[in-house]
Amino acid sequence: MMVKKIAVIGAGVSGLGAIKSCLEAELEPTCFEKSSDIGGLWKYEEIPENGRLGIYKSLTCNTSKEMTAFSDYPIPDHYPNYMHNSKMMEYLRMYAKHFGLMKHIQFQTKVCTVRKRPDFSASGQWDVVVEADGVQKTYVFDGIMVCSGHYTEKHLPLQEFTGITQFQGRCLHTWEYKHPGNFEGKRVVVVGIGNSGADVASEISRVAEQVFLSTRRGAWIWNRVWDNGNPMDASLFTRYNRAVQKISPTFLINRQIENKLNLRFNHANYGLKPQHRILDHRTVLSDDLPNRIITGRVQIKPNVKEFTSTSVIFEDGTEESIDVVIFATGYILSFPFLHDEPTVLDSQYSMFKFVFPPGLEKPTLAFIGIVQPAGAIIPTSELQSRWTVQVFTGLKKLPSKKDMMADITRKRRKMTKDFRKSLKDSRHVQFIDYMDEIASELGVKPNLLSLFLWDTKLAKEIFCGPCTSYQYRLQGPGKWAGARAAILTQRERMLKPLRTRVLKHSQASLSRLFWVKSICIVFFFFVSMLAVVHITSR
Repeated sequence: MMVKKIAVIGAGVSGLGAIKSCLEAELEPTCFEKSSDIGGLWKYEEIPENGRLGIYKSLTCNTSKEMTAFSDYPIPDHYPNYMHNSKMMEYLRMYAKHFGLMKHIQFQTKVCTVRKRPDFSASGQWDVVVEADGVQKTYVFDGIMVCSGHYTEKHLPLQEFTGITQFQGRCLHTWEYKHPGNFEGKRVVVVGIGNSGADVASEISRVAEQVFLSTRRGAWIWNRVWDNGNPMDASLFTRYNRAVQKISPTFLINRQIENKLNLRFNHANYGLKPQHRILDHRTVLSDDLPNRIITGRVQIKPNVKEFTSTSVIFEDGTEESIDVVIFATGYILSFPFLHDEPTVLDSQYSMFKFVFPPGLEKPTLAFIGIVQPAGAIIPTSELQSRWTVQVFTGLKKLPSKKDMMADITRKRRKMTKDFRKSLKDSRHVQFIDYMDEIASELGVKPNLLSLFLWDTKLAKEIFCGPCTSYQYRLQGPGKWAGARAAILTQRERMLKPLRTRVLKHSQASLSRLFWVKSICIVFFFFVSMLAVVHITSR
């Protein structure tokens, strides 16, 4: 039987995981990367080209290393818990070298078009036209994995801002921002309060005369360091916490989290409190913003009403003279190579499990990593790739088009009910729930009941500890012999980079309270299991 050829578009974190998954399934991947290096978003370029990813020099990962790592390649224990973009690039290079991925990548190669072949309904094959050094070449592939991400095309809605064309100062998007040196002594307004807007406003405020951060709706602000100095996501994203959330009223969860965040600083006093509850919209992670506000270097302002030639007028009527406008208005999801195939995606980017377009006669096109998890993207995109290659090889089957559309509609209704409506929000998923959903399709979701019976130590760490990607290598396709050890040593890897000054009577960061909690958790789990058994036996 001939080996199927798969095109992987993009060599960022999702693309690297896709190549690895193809090799694991004995497929033949060819990755097309339009830049000269791997890394995608994480590759810093002083002057990025249009259509390529652009990051600022200080960019640091918002998710901790144990929650971010590929499922069969832990990040080195001495690496910091939250990695600078240069450290992330080091990790990605190690991963690519370890699994021999580089030889499957064609750099400085742009994908021009992806079209169905005339016999697509029978073969499921695609014609892919690429361009390198000004020369175009056509390939035939049995499957396509789109891993180009969603941070390439800037969303710059200038038409929404009256008077912006008369403004005489400098205008730019956060995509163009690199470092704060050019803003020394300037008066700057940053429009938008996503993660990038908060980062850029905080950083520039150290050298600028004054920074104004304009936000339409406000935001709830998280920080990286949580209780006992542990990483925030590793502390909160546990199966125990998720089980409690599922049986708790939403208003109680909102109140608990909001009260916790307000203990750090009162969001209302700082002008940041939004009208929406914390679970209703995407939140912001920023360690520095509250400090810059309390020192007066950043002022929070309402939405922009209009610009004049030298100033900005906000909706509250206040006017400030400014030299620079930075738009932190996000990005547009775009796949220009698919413009000749308008039937692949509709205007709402409907996809089964956010991966497979439901309207194709053959499931040979998959979108990897465009979902918006409330957590790290590497574990989610890697699971998507592992599932995709099983579908490509025929080992896993997709439901009928009717059933896929029903699933999409059901999720869309739930999203409309639970979350503020926008295109980006429509791709927002709960981290553990989505991972488990894809893992169930693949057959790698950990069986907690079985583990509690046969490996209690491991089961307790899976249930009580961080929901790391290693859990999805314990069984099924792609099983990794090192998964158990990786799970049981994940806390040690979190502590290693912190303990650079060893004390004689050093104590573990986890207090006795944690172990009391762990016993309660095990009790809670067994009571839940007994309840389920009792109900099903009636």
